Amino acid sequence: MNIRPSSDRRHGLFVSVDGPGGAGKTTIVRHLAQMLLARGEQVHVTAEPSSSAIGQLASELTPTVTGHALACLYAADRYHHVESEIRPHLRDGKIVLSDRYLASGLVVQRFDGVDPVFLWQLNEEVERPDLTVILEADPHVIAERLCERGPHNRFQLAPDSSHAEVTYYRQATETLIDAGFEVLRVDCSRRPPEQAAAVICDRLTPLLTPGEVLA
Repeated sequence: MNIRPSSDRRHGLFVSVDGPGGAGKTTIVRHLAQMLLARGEQVHVTAEPSSSAIGQLASELTPTVTGHALACLYAADRYHHVESEIRPHLRDGKIVLSDRYLASGLVVQRFDGVDPVFLWQLNEEVERPDLTVILEADPHVIAERLCERGPHNRFQLAPDSSHAEVTYYRQATETLIDAGFEVLRVDCSRRPPEQAAAVICDRLTPLLTPGEVLA
C-alpha cells in the first residue's frame, strides 16, 4: 500500500466528507464552510464527480456504464481533481472541503459487484485528506429521506440500497482506519445538519492551530 501523504498543513487543509445517500453531505458541507468562513478561514468547497470534463463524463455515463469501467472513470476524475483543483487551493493555504472523495470510491461501484480490493488498489495513490469524515445514519432513516426526495442515481433505485450502502461504508471506514487515515464518524440519523457540521468544526480546531495535530 502506498497512499500519498497529505499536503503540508502549513499550506492548507484537506477535508473529505462521505456517507450514504440521504445522510446530508451537501448540506453539512455548506454549514461547515459557513462556520469556517465565520472564523476567518479561507475555504474552497468542491465535490465529486468534479466539474471537469472527466467528472462531467462520469456523471453522464453513470446510468449506462457499469463495473470496472465506471470505477476507472471515477478514479481518473479523482486523480485529475486532486491535480487540477485540490492541490492548487491547498498551496494557496485554503481549507478544501470535498463533498465525496475516496470513501465513496470504495463504496459506489460495489453495487456493480466490483471487488473492494480492486477499488482500493485503483485509488491507492490519491491524496490523503488531513481528515476523512464519514457520515453515518440508520438505514431506515436515510431510506425514508431517499423516498421523500427521490433517488439521485441508479445505485439508489434498489429497495434495500440504503442498507447495503451503510454496510459498504462501514467496511470502507474500517479499511481507511486500518490504513492509518484520520477518520471522524458523525452520526446523522437524528442530528440536524448544523450540529453535525459543528462536530466536524470542533474536530478541525487542533489542525487550525499551527504546530498541533489531531489526537
